[in-house]
Amino acid sequence: MAKTRRTGIECQRVELGGIRYVIVREAVFDGLCQQAGVEQVQDSSSEAAGADFAADPTSLATKLIRRRQAAGLSQAELARRAAIRPETLNRIERGRTTPDFATVRKLVLAMDAAELEGTDL
Repeated sequence: MAKTRRTGIECQRVELGGIRYVIVREAVFDGLCQQAGVEQVQDSSSEAAGADFAADPTSLATKLIRRRQAAGLSQAELARRAAIRPETLNRIERGRTTPDFATVRKLVLAMDAAELEGTDL
């Protein structure tokens, strides 16, 4: 049986903090690393950046609540700044739902902006 060769890779491009990233399925990434003969090295900051959120919604909730409170924001204000429904933020903070990447990105950008406003430049 002949192997069929892919003509393209399904991916999503995102920009976070001015840096562009490409998101591909893990199996595709593993295959690319194997073909290139490179070892995968886990970024030690990935946990802090949120790599564990999908696996543990309560971890996201705890970190989000701490960060929101430290910035002095109510749930309603953070939801408004992130352009999401307050009910959605409430469910995320209670660990009742795991947000998709777009929602996490909105929350991160809103929190970053709020924290910048709170610092003396």
